[in-house]
Amino acid sequence: MERNRDIDNSTLRAIAREVRKDILKMTTNVNSGHPGGSMSVADILVTLYYYKMRHNPDNPKWEERDRFVLSKGHVSPALYSVLARCGYFSVEDLMTFRKIDGNLQGHPDMLKTPGIEISTGSLGLGIGAAVGMALGLKLSGFDSRVYCVIGDGEAQEGSVWEASMAAFHYNLDNLCVILDNNNLQIDGPVDEVMSIYPAMEKWKAFGWHVIEINGHDFNEIRAALDEADTVKYKPTMIVAKTVKGKGVSFMENRAEWHGKALSPEQLKEALKELGELV
Repeated sequence: MERNRDIDNSTLRAIAREVRKDILKMTTNVNSGHPGGSMSVADILVTLYYYKMRHNPDNPKWEERDRFVLSKGHVSPALYSVLARCGYFSVEDLMTFRKIDGNLQGHPDMLKTPGIEISTGSLGLGIGAAVGMALGLKLSGFDSRVYCVIGDGEAQEGSVWEASMAAFHYNLDNLCVILDNNNLQIDGPVDEVMSIYPAMEKWKAFGWHVIEINGHDFNEIRAALDEADTVKYKPTMIVAKTVKGKGVSFMENRAEWHGKALSPEQLKEALKELGELV
């Protein structure tokens, strides 16, 4: 699949709405998972897979594909939904999430799930893998790009900064990292637990090209990803300001939904907000 420049924002928005429904259904179905951060990153993942990235669901290992790494692997429901809706596997398979006989583990598993580039879950490690992929593509002469999503709580990990230093050192202008900056982690606000701010200035100091956007505005997401394509001799960091639990009023900006599923009754209420007849 070549990059789809013609897709409009209303289509992206409609897909993201279905992805949010999937996230809530999957996690409620097994009473487990991380719905809050999955909801905050949904618009970013939809834009990557439907607008920006070059990939092929019929040939997941296509050599010239762009690569995506979900470093904050606990928000796998969002990625699984997008992969299914792109055609990597059936949408019906989403209901096997976190089930012992299914292929959709709680965290992405490259050995079980089509479309997963590398297994993630241990926070701070995915960005290092993305740096390695970007360097490998450069050395191999491919023009493919690498995209990676990290969490703001994850940015408290020292390995994130070691990887960031290496990315600049090796002039990885084929690497674009997106910070899902919803400002909440499992124990509460990021700036109270262990502040990563000022985030933009930190990555600038590490030599990165830095862009700040509203992570739910499709125009801004698209423009930032396009801008990253034009940057030479340095990696790009997109600081995406997002809302944990985005799309459901009683979930938004609430740390309690970091790793807790909705009850069946709450699911019905949430799906109504997302426009589904239940």
